[in-house]
Amino acid sequence: MAELKYTPVEEIEKIQATLRNTFRSGKSKSIEYRKYQLLQLAYMVKDNTKRFQDALAADLGRPPFESQFLEIGSSIVEARTAWANVDKWAKPEKPGFSINSTPMRPVIYKEPKGVVLIISPFNYPMWLCMSPLAGAIAAGNAVVVKPAETAPNVSALFAELIPKYLDPELVAVVNGGIPETTRLLELPWDHILYTGGGRVARIVSAAAAKHLTPVSLELGGKSPVFVDPNCDLETAAKRIMWGKVVNAGQTCVAPDYVLVPRDFQDKFVNALKEACDKFYPESVSTPGIYSRLITPQAFRRVKGLLDNTKGKVVFGGETDEATKFIAPTVVKDCSFDDSLMSEEIFGPVLPVIPVENVEEAITYVNNNDHPLALYVFSRDDAYKQNVFSRTQSGAAIANEVVLHPGIEGLPFGGIGPSGSGYHTGKYSFDMFTHLRASMDTPSWIDRILGFRFPPYSDQSFKGASRLVKSLPPRPTGPP
Repeated sequence: MAELKYTPVEEIEKIQATLRNTFRSGKSKSIEYRKYQLLQLAYMVKDNTKRFQDALAADLGRPPFESQFLEIGSSIVEARTAWANVDKWAKPEKPGFSINSTPMRPVIYKEPKGVVLIISPFNYPMWLCMSPLAGAIAAGNAVVVKPAETAPNVSALFAELIPKYLDPELVAVVNGGIPETTRLLELPWDHILYTGGGRVARIVSAAAAKHLTPVSLELGGKSPVFVDPNCDLETAAKRIMWGKVVNAGQTCVAPDYVLVPRDFQDKFVNALKEACDKFYPESVSTPGIYSRLITPQAFRRVKGLLDNTKGKVVFGGETDEATKFIAPTVVKDCSFDDSLMSEEIFGPVLPVIPVENVEEAITYVNNNDHPLALYVFSRDDAYKQNVFSRTQSGAAIANEVVLHPGIEGLPFGGIGPSGSGYHTGKYSFDMFTHLRASMDTPSWIDRILGFRFPPYSDQSFKGASRLVKSLPPRPTGPP
C-alpha cells in the first residue's frame, strides 16, 4: 500500500491557480475532451479494481464483494453514463414557443461553473468521490478532489492514479487533514460539494459564504424504518438487516432505527436474528467477511451509545477495540430518549422502538430533523402513502433499503438538515452546470416592442398591456 502524503499547505493556492488558468483557456469546454477524460476515469477504476479492493479492505476491513458491488462497479457506471450522455446533456436548449419571445431567439446554454471543490467522506471514499467527479468533468469544470484522510489507502491511491489517467491541469487531488482543508476553504470556488456530517457542513457553509460560493451538502441523519405487520416479514428482515450490516453500518442511508407496533416487535426481532444467522453462518468476527469501524474514535463513539442503551440487546453486542469490531447488534424495547436515539448511529447497531400505532411513529419522525432516507415495509399501498405523504425526507423508499442512490435516473440528496442539492448521473452534471440565458434579437422586433422606449404615452401602456395574458375566471373559494 502507498503511504498517504499530505499536500503542502503552501502549494494549495498554486494548484487552484493552475486549474483556473487551464479552465480559462477553454480546454475543458470541448465535449470530445470531456468524453476522453470520462472514459479515462472509467478505465482508471477498471484497470485498478484489485488495488481499490485492497485499499478499501485496508481502510474499512470491507469484504471485496461489498466494495465491488457498492463502489467499484458503481463508479465505472457513473463515468460511463456521463460519457454516453454528455453530448445530450450539454446541448443548448430552447424555451417553449411563445408568440411574444420566440422571435428574440432565446436559448439556454449549459456552461461549466468553473473550478469546483469536491470534499468526499471516508465511508464510501471511492464512489462518493468518483460519482460527483464524473458529473463535474462532464459539465466541463476543473476540479479539486479532497478525499478523506481517515481512509488513507484509498486517498493515497487517488493521489497516485488521478494524475496518470486524467489531465493534471484540470483535475487535482489535495490530501490532508484540518490545516489543508482549512486552506482549501479559505479560497474562492465556483461550487463546493461536501459529503459528511452536519458539524463540519456548518464550517464549510460559513467559509463558502465569505465568497458567496454555492454549496451542495449530503449529510445523512437518522433514517427511520416503518414496519407494518402486513409486510413480507422474511424479505423485510433480510433487507433491513443487510442495510444495517453492510459496511458495518457506515452508510449515510443505512436504516438507523425501526418503528414497529408493540405487539409485532418480538416476531420482527426474531426474523432479524434469522436473517443475520443466515448472513454469517461462521463467526462474524472472521476477517474478510464483515467490515470494521473506520477509526478507534468511531469505534468508541458507537460502543458508547451501545453501552448506555436502556433497551435489551437481543443479539450481537460483542466488541473488540483492537480490531475496531462491533458485531451486528439488534436492541429492542428502545425508547425515543434512549442513547441510541441521541445521534446518527453510523454503525452496525439497530434499535427497535415499539410504538402504539403508525400515528405515534409519524409524529416522532416529524418532530425531528428530516432524514436523508425514510423506509416503509408494507404490502398496503394506503399505509405506504400515508407515511410518505405526511413526512419529509430526502428519499421515500418502500420495501427496499440503501440501493436508491445507485438507481439510474433517481436524484440523490437530502432536505433540510440531511442536506441540499442532488447528484448522481445527470443530477451531478446539473449541479456543476450554469444555465446561461441568451438571446439574439433582430432589429425588426422594435416594430412590435417599440412602445418600450421613452417618451412614454397612453400607447406605451396599451402596447405593454397586450403582452399580458388574460386571467381565467376568478375562483369562488378554496376547494
